[in-house]
Parts: sequence; structure tokens; C-alpha cells
Amino acid sequence: MAVAPPLGWSLTSIHPEVVLGVALLAALYAWAARRVPVRPVEAVRFLGALAALLVALNGPLHDLSDGYLFSAHMVQHLVLMLVVPPLLLTGLPAGMADRVLAPVLARPSTAALARGLTRPLPAIALYAVGLIAWHLPAPYNLALEVHGWHVVEHLVLLATAVIGWWPIASPSRRLPPLPYAAQLLYLFVFGMPMTVVAAMITAAERLLFPFYVAAPRIFDLTPLADQRLGGVIMWVPSGLIPLAAFTLVFFRWVAAEADEVA
Repeated sequence: MAVAPPLGWSLTSIHPEVVLGVALLAALYAWAARRVPVRPVEAVRFLGALAALLVALNGPLHDLSDGYLFSAHMVQHLVLMLVVPPLLLTGLPAGMADRVLAPVLARPSTAALARGLTRPLPAIALYAVGLIAWHLPAPYNLALEVHGWHVVEHLVLLATAVIGWWPIASPSRRLPPLPYAAQLLYLFVFGMPMTVVAAMITAAERLLFPFYVAAPRIFDLTPLADQRLGGVIMWVPSGLIPLAAFTLVFFRWVAAEADEVA
């Protein structure tokens, strides 16, 4: 059984590899911004994604997720899957994104793979598989027991979520997003995998994740009640965030149609 980390912004709750990775991404973005025009709103989105990564993977939220509360862990996963990816993608100007993708698209084999993975059906399938697989009891408990697998879990959730958001938020002209009408249909489906997982966790009559039985009780919350709270936390945003994106895409479509008429 893993030992629960101490709570708070202590040296033990700050992960140097995460801070270094975020700092490197920020430095690369600043370097690229000197060569490719970046709108202020894009810079704010990209920096917002990096800030969300820092908050999710360091400090109190990280400590609560790793050793105390399933519900806190679900908040962390929501940030990694529903907050960071769309901010990251919409924070990249098209010119910058295409430069990053240039080495991948230069070779026919990797270009075909990239185009295949970012099409709607493979993208939503990868997103759903990553989400469901890592919330099954055995993989989930393994990730909590073994730190290396926990890192893999977060990388897989983040990577598959980026692919899942690609048909909606792609910044690339060479791997573009779907047309507006198709985006609306895609967003209708996008929230379903997380809703299904959340419903199953919320409705479970027994504890699915034994790790939390031995976790210190820092709130007046039983492990089963914590599990159900985590399911509700997954359930509500999994519907609200795609709905917000649906609304935004709809009004963009209306504005684009109005511009064409004008």
C-alpha cells in the first residue's frame, strides 16, 4: 500500500519533472512566438493550459488525489482531459501548429497515421478507450500503488484527450477540424464515454477501488460516499463542458453563415 503524501505546498508535493516540463513548453512557445504571429487570446489559452497542468499535478490537489480522496482524483482527471487539451490546442496558432507537425507529416507513413488518428471515429474511440481502461478497478488501483504506472496513466489520459479534442479544436491547416455541422454531431457523442463511466461509478453498491479503504480520513466521508461523490463530479462536467463547446461552435457557425451571406 502506498503511503499518503503530506498535504499542502511542500517540497514533497512539488514534482520537479512537471515544473521543468511546463517551463520547457512555455520557453518553446515564447521562442516560436517570435517567428509566428500569436494573438493575445491564444497566448492566454496556452498559458492557461500550462497553469492548469501545474495545479493538477502539484500541491494540495495532487496530494489529495494520490493518497486521500477518489473525488479529488476525479477533479484532477477532469482537468487533464476536459480543461488542458482544448486550451492547449486553441492556444496554438495555425502556423505554429503546422511547424510542429511538419516532421510528422513529412513522411507518408507517419502522415497517414496522424490523419487516421485525428479523424472523428478513431479520435473518439481512443479517447473512450483511454478513459474507460484507466477507470477500471485493476488498472486504477495499480496506478495508485505504483508511481510509474500513475505517470503512464496521466500521460495516456492527456494524450488521448488531446486526440479526442482534435476534431473540434485542431489548430492545424494540414490536419484541420471538422466542419461546423459535423463538430456539433461529434460533441453530442463526445461526452458519452465519461457519462457512462461516471454513472457506473456513482451507482456502484460496493467499493470499486480498495486503495481508499486504508487512506486517512481527512473529511467526514466514507470511502463509498467519496466514490459516489467522485462519480457525480465526473458526471456533471462531462455534460456541461461539451455543452459549452457545442454552444460556442453553434454561434461560430451562425456567424460564419452570416459572413458568407454578407
